[in-house]
Amino acid sequence: MAVSGFEGFEKRLELRFFGVDPVANAMGLRLIDFESLDEVLNVVQCTVVSAIANRNFDAYVLSESSLFVYPTKIIIKTCGTTQLLESIRPMTLLARNLGLALRSCRYSRGSFIFPESQPFPYTSFKDEVVFVEENLPKSLRYRKASVMPSTDPSRAWHVFTASVDLVPTCEPIVFEVCMTELDRVLARSFFRRKGDGKNSDATGKEMTRLSGIDAINPNAFICDFAFDPCGYSMNGVDGGRYSTIHVTPEDGFSYASFECVGSVYDEGDDDVAEVLKRAIEVFRPGHVSISTTYGGDGYNHEVTKRVERVLGKKLGLKCRNRVMDEFPGSGAVVYQTFTRRRKIRKVCLC
Repeated sequence: MAVSGFEGFEKRLELRFFGVDPVANAMGLRLIDFESLDEVLNVVQCTVVSAIANRNFDAYVLSESSLFVYPTKIIIKTCGTTQLLESIRPMTLLARNLGLALRSCRYSRGSFIFPESQPFPYTSFKDEVVFVEENLPKSLRYRKASVMPSTDPSRAWHVFTASVDLVPTCEPIVFEVCMTELDRVLARSFFRRKGDGKNSDATGKEMTRLSGIDAINPNAFICDFAFDPCGYSMNGVDGGRYSTIHVTPEDGFSYASFECVGSVYDEGDDDVAEVLKRAIEVFRPGHVSISTTYGGDGYNHEVTKRVERVLGKKLGLKCRNRVMDEFPGSGAVVYQTFTRRRKIRKVCLC
């Protein structure tokens, strides 16, 4: 817990592995037992509060954000003052016991709202990078760290990647949306009512419905959870695709995040720009940042421009910043920031 408030901005770690025999063992990392996962999360300083799975992956709602486990990929997002990077070595060891070797690592985060409250090594991105590199095998020799700037120096995007080769794996596009200055009225949807007699699961489902989160992707099965006295998390499962939302609604440091995977070939209601529009519309934030990670397909300029057009036309958000950087063996990242257009008041001097 931060001195001035809860830190909503997540730290995100993605580990990819190879070595699974798809015929003999298609489950891969999903064979890691819950007790072992729980031990790793205890080191990170969070716990599982809810879980869901389908034939493609397992999704866990955590006391601080989310965990997704695929046969050859693990994604962990944690907020607050958690020790996310402590999970690298134990996760790598658990994978090794299943005959899997680490293929790539990606660590990313935004700029903390309360940086002075973070423990080492999260006190500086340089320290984080050193810590990650010390916990990675030398086989991941293609490495790069980048701080992607914005017009507001307090809203940078931090990315570190490491890979065993220079060829990115062919993966769906990943969209990470960070929102601050949430609409105060809409944020009230994520406070629990005292004495309603409902548990966290029932209240979470109510928040999902009343806020409109269930309409972002109607095809997704949602696992949701409401925190006490406020706050909300959900994981959405739609075939092989995941989505996740986390909300810190308190005024003064309100924050919400939305993450999903998509494709340049999605159309209609599934078009990634429309999906992002629906997610952002739930919160009507004053400031939005979007990090888009392109894997094997490479950077698609049209997707980026389409997002800007849709958010501008339908939500009144103006793109203030767009930067792109490439990472060896890990694809390209585009970072955009948006703010609401200023309304000009007309004054009659008659």
